[in-house]
Amino acid sequence: MKKVLVISTSLRSDSNSDMLADEFIKGAEAAGNRAEKISLADKNIAFCRGCLACQKLGHCVIDDDAIWIAEKMAEADVIAYATPIYYYEMSGQMKTLIDRCNSLFPADYRFRGIYLLTASAVNDESAADGALNGLEGWLACFPKAHLAGTVHAGGVEAPGEAAGHPALKKAFEMGKNV
Repeated sequence: MKKVLVISTSLRSDSNSDMLADEFIKGAEAAGNRAEKISLADKNIAFCRGCLACQKLGHCVIDDDAIWIAEKMAEADVIAYATPIYYYEMSGQMKTLIDRCNSLFPADYRFRGIYLLTASAVNDESAADGALNGLEGWLACFPKAHLAGTVHAGGVEAPGEAAGHPALKKAFEMGKNV
């Protein structure tokens, strides 16, 4: 049994990327894994100050939700990020969280498989390339981890528009095979 953490970064209710996150979780649980979802919609996460104190302390000096989220990440075997694509890039809140998880760099983290679940109005897989590139930059700092899979729901803009999209089944199957 693996410990799966899904981080949903959309701030919108009934978001398309959140639908992908939910299907990924259903698949992971169907395979007997324990899955947890954290939504950033109601979280307080400040920008990284670049002070690098986290490298010595093992946690950030900014007292907000990023501290306990980073702790959950360190304990997970699998992490899936679900993000809407804004201007061909990950959401700002996802990037802010990734920056704030600098404390994980020297830590004895458990995560190995990293997944990216994206949704965009643009109906082209390449719409998520910027987000993928950013995530791969983060992954380059964690040599024990690897990109295990991506799912993109393209051509969805309005909340809930991904209902019935083939990417939902793909997210379920990907979660099932973590």
